[in-house]
Amino acid sequence: MVGENVARLTGNTERLEEVGPITVEPVIEDRLKDWAAFFDHDSHAGNPVGGACYCTEAHVIEAGKPPPPHPDWRAHRELMLDLLRTGRAFGYLAYADGRAAGWINASRRSDYTLHRVGAGARPDDSDVVGIACFVIAPPYRRHGLAAQLLDRVIIDAPTRGVRWVEAYPFNEGARPASSHRGPRAMFEERGFEVVEQRSIDMVMRRAV
Repeated sequence: MVGENVARLTGNTERLEEVGPITVEPVIEDRLKDWAAFFDHDSHAGNPVGGACYCTEAHVIEAGKPPPPHPDWRAHRELMLDLLRTGRAFGYLAYADGRAAGWINASRRSDYTLHRVGAGARPDDSDVVGIACFVIAPPYRRHGLAAQLLDRVIIDAPTRGVRWVEAYPFNEGARPASSHRGPRAMFEERGFEVVEQRSIDMVMRRAV
């Protein structure tokens, strides 16, 4: 499986010193091909193990339970495409230099298995957008794409009928600084506050 991932992850691994204008767009039906191409070739170039996930982690892992059997990348790809197509997942692509260069998973908390709280949650799972994952292609890292993706989520959240945006950054030392959940400082700069401290991560939230 790793060998297959190496073969298809053909994107450039060298960081660009400069990038063109960045735009952020929701992944609707017309952009599913861009999303798939991004994960097929560019998202995890140089990281074939990570390249098998297709951002399904928060949709298949349940908190406190062992991860389910790990299917190959094709199953993850088709699962996430189906979730996006049917509205059970939602996110944005950042475009730079005419191509998809970054992604954020900004589904409702009710559509995650990992972050869902369940009956009696305050706020209700359906009233919260959860930031489960950032993925930036290697050439476009450290050019502000993650921040622009997050800003778009915050701006759009009220139009999606929710009142809260939530994030789950790892505690310092629990994961590498380049963690796919984003750094705590980026959320703090945008008014997120820690509402729950856990063993390896935290829940940060802000009203919109």
